[in-house]
Amino acid sequence: MGDYKRIPIWKDIPEEVWEDWQWQIKNRITTLDAISQFLILTPSEEEGIKKSHGRLSMALTPHWVTLMDPNDPECPVRRQAVPLADEFRFGTNEFVDPCAEDRDSPVPGLVHRYPDRVLLLATEQCAMYCRHCTRRRLVGEKQVSSVNSKTIDAAVDYIRANKKIRDVLISGGDPFMLDTQELEEILKKITNIPHVEFVRLGTRLPVTLPQRITESLVAMLKKYKPLWVSIHFNHPKEISKRCKVACDMLADSGIPLGSQTVLLKGINDKPYIMKKLMQDLLKIRVRPYYIYQCDLVKGTAHFRTPVAVGINIIEKLRGFTSGYAVPTYVVDAPGGGGKIPVGPSYLISQDKGKHVLRNYKGKIYTYIE
Repeated sequence: MGDYKRIPIWKDIPEEVWEDWQWQIKNRITTLDAISQFLILTPSEEEGIKKSHGRLSMALTPHWVTLMDPNDPECPVRRQAVPLADEFRFGTNEFVDPCAEDRDSPVPGLVHRYPDRVLLLATEQCAMYCRHCTRRRLVGEKQVSSVNSKTIDAAVDYIRANKKIRDVLISGGDPFMLDTQELEEILKKITNIPHVEFVRLGTRLPVTLPQRITESLVAMLKKYKPLWVSIHFNHPKEISKRCKVACDMLADSGIPLGSQTVLLKGINDKPYIMKKLMQDLLKIRVRPYYIYQCDLVKGTAHFRTPVAVGINIIEKLRGFTSGYAVPTYVVDAPGGGGKIPVGPSYLISQDKGKHVLRNYKGKIYTYIE
């Protein structure tokens, strides 16, 4: 499915092999020699690839390669996947763990920051390693590993003992990198806890490895309700035909889909690009949820924009497109302060029941209570 046969190295690969997600993982592009077959590399890319190893090493699925422009180093898909020399230049205000997740981890693999919800890091693996990753300290192994059952059980025990926890987000890494049976075991353990009302899966695989969304995976997920899937999208070019098929399979099964986007310099920092992304997401039944300011993680300064850029994007969305297409722009506060929404101010003044407001066109209105 798709135009992969235009790439000489894969032109003889049968469709059923290309559609095998485990084949995609085994055939990821991980070396300078391999990627040189597909791209005309810049000196910065060559240096970045040579230095990239261990945690957050380069790994591109064949599917992702088909989305890249081989001649344009500014291609938004390419920029997110191919390391640059800039990754190894660290700023004074950058951190290994900018959101202080490790500090708020009562047991390994679990982050408990907000009163009623926790984050469970089920795996360290992703299909493709985004160069702006905020958890670059944790992810980057080349091979898919099995779940550490002792770690999962300790996290489940913690959730069971804390009755205020009603919402569990399973992320990583990417939980869809786990075998279907392994993922189901985790879901079963969590949903069997009486006070857990709501489970979410945070993933990027419908974008980077849509072949992973199989009928057997979807059939398993349907058994656990309410279950939401939050998908990481950054650019309209990522919404390939194959990605749409994957999202259709999830949505058709009754699973609500949301999106999370990271604001990235030179990739999606123009209002017209972000507007197209949000509108295209609605077309595939994915509800825009968050735009994140790029975290202050070491090696990502070249991706970060001023906060004012994000505020301006929201200004250009609110009122100019459907409300469903307007996500919340947040800064995940350095040091573990959590997500703080920021955006344009539409309240000009308020006094004794009188509120002076402006609309998206800049016109002024008064609301009397």
